[in-house]
Amino acid sequence: MTRGFSGEVATYYARHRRGYPPQVLDALAAAFHLDAEDTVIDLGCGTGQLSIPLAARVGAVVGVDPEPDMLALARRAGVDAGTTNAAWVLGGDRDLPALSRLLGARTVGALTVAVAIHFMDRDTLFEAVRPSLRPGGGIAVVTNGAPLWLQETAWSAALRGCLERLFGHPVRASCQTDEAGRRRNQEALVRAGYRYAETSVAYDAPLTVDGMVGGVFSAMSADRLPSVRRRAEFAAEVREALGGSDEVTERVRVWLQYGVRDA
Repeated sequence: MTRGFSGEVATYYARHRRGYPPQVLDALAAAFHLDAEDTVIDLGCGTGQLSIPLAARVGAVVGVDPEPDMLALARRAGVDAGTTNAAWVLGGDRDLPALSRLLGARTVGALTVAVAIHFMDRDTLFEAVRPSLRPGGGIAVVTNGAPLWLQETAWSAALRGCLERLFGHPVRASCQTDEAGRRRNQEALVRAGYRYAETSVAYDAPLTVDGMVGGVFSAMSADRLPSVRRRAEFAAEVREALGGSDEVTERVRVWLQYGVRDA
């Protein structure tokens, strides 16, 4: 069941993956008219970056993830945030039919899924969750920016160069966060009979070298993490490639792709 994002990788994920600005939460709530009567399923919830702030807008959030260490950190973050209306479930997209049956037909305001969508069979997932969605509810695929190593900036190119020296091959993985990946999301939502809409939220945010390096390691499986010594060397190499700078500015664009169930 696990995707290998365990142990130190889960810790990197909790510390260094970006959360979401209020405008993203506002957009999600508006798209599905979410309120305190609604339950939201956050599939592939990771360590709760979306689940926890979303819980403040709705009646309950069910965070679902196949990695136990991710869920443990999400639960801890929820407790630290004072969140009392979130439940954390070990599972994946194939467990949605059983979870939907437990929650009941037409009881869910929204299903949210972020970068984990690229691990899933979109057509099967979008069809499976439909009976549990209330009219006016739906699915939101949320893309939280481009990978740090694929952005059109000098610092991203420098990071990519360091990564390619670390791995010994070109680094081009987009995790389907690019235009082609978003097109896959759109086409699958339309095929499943949802009314499609999209929007985006863009903002500038500081990014330290530690955050950059931690973000990279959060995207690796645990068995691919370099040694502690090599990680420290890599961080030093990135800092040197940036001319000794310890902080850059990242332009983050969050894409929200909606599939609304009208009836």
